[in-house]
Amino acid sequence: MTEDDVRAAARRMYAAFNRRDHAATAEIFTADFYSHPLGKAGPESVAQAWRRFHEAFPEVRVVVEDMIVEGDRASVRTSVHGVTGQLPTMLEIFRVRDGRIAELWGLSSLRRES
Repeated sequence: MTEDDVRAAARRMYAAFNRRDHAATAEIFTADFYSHPLGKAGPESVAQAWRRFHEAFPEVRVVVEDMIVEGDRASVRTSVHGVTGQLPTMLEIFRVRDGRIAELWGLSSLRRES
């Protein structure tokens, strides 16, 4: 797997999110994918999170501002458009295995309601 493969996996994920293609999570994430921010495993956990986010913010779209790839990992800074308030940013780190995202860490400036 090349760094271009890692970059492509991250870009596929953001493109699917922006298309609201929740079913694509099955092809983008490994079966044993783990999200550290969500504390959940599996592609369906991502699809559920995306559905909730798209319901809360129907106009949301994520724009990749910076991406740094080294080995099997990508660090991505994005801006989140279509949400209320200041323009939120996210920083996510992906570990890619066999062309699919296997693990994710992330921080966001999005305000979360309790």
